[in-house]
Amino acid sequence: MAHAIVNPDGLHDPVPFGYSHTAAVPAGTELVLVAGQYGSGPDGSVVSTDFAEQVKQTFHNIGVALAAHGLDLGHVVQLRTYVVDHDVSKLGPIAGAVRERWGTKPPTQTLIGVAGLATPDVLFEVEALAARP
Repeated sequence: MAHAIVNPDGLHDPVPFGYSHTAAVPAGTELVLVAGQYGSGPDGSVVSTDFAEQVKQTFHNIGVALAAHGLDLGHVVQLRTYVVDHDVSKLGPIAGAVRERWGTKPPTQTLIGVAGLATPDVLFEVEALAARP
């Protein structure tokens, strides 16, 4: 059985904001953890100074990492998102990128505003937890 995403009645609809409230992973499921990915190209350098471009590249990189395990973004149950100098204007690009990849069943996600990441040009970073059914 694959993981189940549930947004319970009695809680606001989180999908427009790019996340879900809960995910259940069945016993015996193999978990794959993806270290923090950022908007880098294959050489490790940041592909753009534009926040939205970094968001898109970051999710692409998560897909590449998962493919090495025979998985794809549909296997992701949780994201932990780090945003440098977070403000409300950054929610749109994040939610849009999540919606583009997961539609109406996004994984759970926690967004954490931070002062900085590994290098000054990294504006966005995401860790992922995926489940192999």
